[in-house]
Amino acid sequence: MVIEPMTEVHGRTVLAIYQAGINEGDATFESEAPTWMEFTRAKLRDHRYVATDAGTVLGWVAVSPVSGRRVYAGVVEHSVYVDPAARGLGIGRRLLAALVSSTEGAGIWTIQSSLFPENAASRALHRSAGFREVGWRERIAKHDGRWRDTILIERRSPAI
Repeated sequence: MVIEPMTEVHGRTVLAIYQAGINEGDATFESEAPTWMEFTRAKLRDHRYVATDAGTVLGWVAVSPVSGRRVYAGVVEHSVYVDPAARGLGIGRRLLAALVSSTEGAGIWTIQSSLFPENAASRALHRSAGFREVGWRERIAKHDGRWRDTILIERRSPAI
């Protein structure tokens, strides 16, 4: 397995993996994956990676800025998704390690995200990668017509 920068070549598979996560119901409030143009416009180009095996994309990680304000330039929100058929192989952990390395190298001090409390696998993955749960947001938004809670997680860089 190789971790490499995400490019347009990976786009179709990245979005298919994203859609698979959406379809499972405990990964995101989104109901469908965006177009590649929408996806790439929202993500920071220097901090997008895929895990590949023999050219096949097995998972991806990417970040978006949390704010346009300069004071928050060192804070990003991330997403990490692994193909359902490739889970349990350490792919998510390796993707998060690549992300931490690239963001710290760029002076980014906080990586954050929101998880559904029911997503035990993602919570465990993030704990193992040095993330901590910092808050519980009750009824933050509706998902498929019902209110859902989220847990705010973050990883603060000890180097910055």
